[in-house]
Amino acid sequence: MTGMDFSGFEDNYFPQNSSLNAAGKLFPVTHPIIMGILNITPDSFYAGSRYAVTDNYLGAAAMMLEEGAQILDIGGYSSRLGASNISVEEEIKRVVPVITAIKHTFPEALISIDTFRAEVAKAAVETGAVIVNDISGGSLDPKMFETVGKLKCTYVLMHMRGTPQTMQQETEYANLFKDMCYYFSEKIAELREHGVHDIILDPGFGFAKTTIQNFELMDRFQDFRFFGLPLLAGISRKSMIYKTLNSTPEEALNGTTALNTTALLKGAAILRVHDVKEAMEILRLMDV
Repeated sequence: MTGMDFSGFEDNYFPQNSSLNAAGKLFPVTHPIIMGILNITPDSFYAGSRYAVTDNYLGAAAMMLEEGAQILDIGGYSSRLGASNISVEEEIKRVVPVITAIKHTFPEALISIDTFRAEVAKAAVETGAVIVNDISGGSLDPKMFETVGKLKCTYVLMHMRGTPQTMQQETEYANLFKDMCYYFSEKIAELREHGVHDIILDPGFGFAKTTIQNFELMDRFQDFRFFGLPLLAGISRKSMIYKTLNSTPEEALNGTTALNTTALLKGAAILRVHDVKEAMEILRLMDV
């Protein structure tokens, strides 16, 4: 890809998937949609999303769906820097009962499982999840792509290096954007070899990137449309916001709104957020 510059192409050069597979049914992504974050963990970086502590995940799910979320992203493993490593069994124990309860209460809800472990993905999809959101892009479990192919579900392919514990020591790139394009090209080819065709791309803001690199990615976000796949922006309350503003995750909602708006203008199909109401207000104001 040396010398390639994707900027300046017309928007229609980048065909976007109009729908994705959800357990045999199609859900449209012709307009941007909201994915609400539901962390079943005691140690996620943003305290307001730790529903394992309050056990109020059904109430949180109900509010997100009422406010307009079309997908609920459920995670039982905190990927924040310095978070504890937990066993596969513990992760399954955290997420499966929650997915079961949500599907029983809200049978039409689209559920995503936020995991990098194939065994957890399998248990979650068999319980009712229809999307596997893998922060590692299959790098932390060699069985992930094969498992997703057999499950016939949608897969979120994110860019990360290392592990959640080591990723911030993995921020040296020859050329960030080009290196990521090689990464995505290889991963997409491998996924398709395993029969995975419903793919969402996530550049992985905050994962093995410095603050400066995160803003470089935001500047070039639209260029990832080269792959012709829906793009997910996961910026909500992240350190690129609160470190830049010298604040905290709790004070990062305004910055999140600003960068979510930027991501939408650059072609984001999905916003992954803690604050659904505010994200939906962006969509309404932009009339997208």
